[in-house]
Amino acid sequence: MAEATKYYGTGRRKSSVARVYIKAGKGKIIVNGEDVNKYMPYATLVMDLSQPLTVLDKANKYDVEAFVEGGGFTGQAGAIRLGIARALLEAGENRGALKAAGLLSRDARAKERKKYGLKAARRAPQFSKR
Repeated sequence: MAEATKYYGTGRRKSSVARVYIKAGKGKIIVNGEDVNKYMPYATLVMDLSQPLTVLDKANKYDVEAFVEGGGFTGQAGAIRLGIARALLEAGENRGALKAAGLLSRDARAKERKKYGLKAARRAPQFSKR
């Protein structure tokens, strides 16, 4: 028996990178070998990462398997979300709906680097008059 066709998408957010595979199925989402509800500590993050499937009303049509590394939970959820959206495009889903929902653009915001003479990126040392 041939294995079902898998579609691939890469997602990045902050310092997280996700490799996402989707295939026809019942709607299971597996992240790093664990169920998404066990892996992610907040239900809002689970809702966020499954948004591409919800927008296209395909939540119960595809199984998702994601391998994600780097960053924290928020960055990882954002990376998986972009990966799912890109994989859905590869599967031939409606690009217009995903684009209108803003799910195809990478969120380029990242932590600003610390500058010399400052305590953080913009935080200056406390001023002392004397």
